[in-house]
Amino acid sequence: MEKLYVAGGRKLSGEIGVHGSKNAVLPILAAAILTDEEVVLHNCPALSDVENMRRILAHIGCRSRREGESLIIDPSGADGWELPERLAGRLRSSITMLGAMLGRFARARLALPGGCDIGLRPIDLHIKAMSGLNVAIYEDGGSIFCDARNIRGADIHLDYPSVGTTENVMMASVRAFGTTVITNAAKEPEITDLQNFLNSMGARVFGAGTGTIIIHGVSRLHGTEYTVMSDRIVAGTLLVAGAITGSRITLERVHKEHLASVIAKLREGGSTFEFGDATVTVDPPERSLSVGLVETLPYPGFPTDMQAQMTALQAVSVGTCIVVENVFENRFRYCAELRKMGANITVKNRVAVVGGVQRLQGTAVSSCDLRGGAALVLAGLIADGITTIGDVQYIDRGYYRIEDMLSALGADIRRTTETV
Repeated sequence: MEKLYVAGGRKLSGEIGVHGSKNAVLPILAAAILTDEEVVLHNCPALSDVENMRRILAHIGCRSRREGESLIIDPSGADGWELPERLAGRLRSSITMLGAMLGRFARARLALPGGCDIGLRPIDLHIKAMSGLNVAIYEDGGSIFCDARNIRGADIHLDYPSVGTTENVMMASVRAFGTTVITNAAKEPEITDLQNFLNSMGARVFGAGTGTIIIHGVSRLHGTEYTVMSDRIVAGTLLVAGAITGSRITLERVHKEHLASVIAKLREGGSTFEFGDATVTVDPPERSLSVGLVETLPYPGFPTDMQAQMTALQAVSVGTCIVVENVFENRFRYCAELRKMGANITVKNRVAVVGGVQRLQGTAVSSCDLRGGAALVLAGLIADGITTIGDVQYIDRGYYRIEDMLSALGADIRRTTETV
């Protein structure tokens, strides 16, 4: 198995561009089957989750090829509407294929999705929303079958502003008869990116980024060429890398408004920022101060996908911080690995109390999920000695060769199968 080796204690510096967003490109890849014409996606990183989605598309008859950071998708031959467990089980975002397949084929059968074990993430909201669109749904063991031959636009109120459910309703209704109005919709920037992609294919979707999204159904969609937004979680992780090492770094191809909650917390810790045209520069103190409280919330609140990275920073900050996880119930498992490095963290249910320590010590740790793995990498940057991080396949789901990104900024990090 591949491992990452991080030699801590090195300052970072320089500029780096942020690659395309995992959480934006996965639903966009699903939505590509809503047309039978070619779709070209730029700024599309070769993440393992992206490659798993390509396997899903291939299973239903789509052809795709990669040219650098671009993907060319030919959905003209797509005719499959069933996803077996061996594919769906690899990827939580496979659930977004539900709305896409209903929009294209008016039927779908999906095994329950897999991915990182960070919480239950039940699909009840998806089922309720599809039922509201007059989709007939049948459960069969570990899979669900949906019949959308009588789908029609409707008013859909979400009990919780779920990103995946919002995306599924958008894709299922974009070619349905009538108008669909989603209230209490998710407001994440990735929802806006999906809207913009759909509209570039001829859809009529409005309101993304607010709590109300309106979809006027159209009869068909055409091919398109589209550039995926940059990854705000990768950008936030790199900003924390600067803060945890006391290093001034500049990120390129970023939208500062997408990072507002992360920047606000880093400012509380003493970092200052400079903003340019699609650039953000972080200039942190030698050692950050505790921010007191980090509480995850749906966008525009502090993102759950940045909770682990911020906790790693608090572990070496001056003071004590309370971290409250409101989105997923099983997202503190990485804390046991940080404690192996000397972190002072106490976890009870969805709350972690983090007492900042002067130093961490490099040791052998393992990733247990995507963002927890990133937190271990960040801790390794500041720890004394060598940190060995196993199960890097989780990190590869959302960071394209994280070792290359950090090495470009001066970190001493490498990937190897050797024993050191």
